[in-house]
Amino acid sequence: MLKSILMGLVGGQRALTPLAVVAVAAARGELPRDNGAPRVLGHPAVVAGAVALAVGEMAGDKLKSAPDRVMPAGLVARFVTSAIAGAALAPRHQRWTAAAAGGTTALVASYVGWRTRLKAMERQSQTATGFVEDAAVLGSAAAVVRA
Repeated sequence: MLKSILMGLVGGQRALTPLAVVAVAAARGELPRDNGAPRVLGHPAVVAGAVALAVGEMAGDKLKSAPDRVMPAGLVARFVTSAIAGAALAPRHQRWTAAAAGGTTALVASYVGWRTRLKAMERQSQTATGFVEDAAVLGSAAAVVRA
């Protein structure tokens, strides 16, 4: 369950990274054997699509026109992708609880991350803070999956 919560923290910062990282892990056979992941998660088309969307989100985050992560559509995306990732990282018998934990954590983390990023942008540019956040998100997501 801890991995699901930790991936929710990641999802609060980048909506599509949890799904992309878990899809890659599923394709590599790195998820726990008895996990709650849907079988289709590791399909090459799903992996490619999830990774492409995550990269697009990271690129778009640096634009001045990027919407705040706490907009309703962003919150829904964060909840859903973190719930899927949370279920994939937990044993099958805990998948619904893990999904709820991952999704809910992402919602709370979205607000914390948003306020933190706004504060950081008082001193640094949107691009600079975005790259730092990207590095933290990617490193954290990889560490959660491999732990």
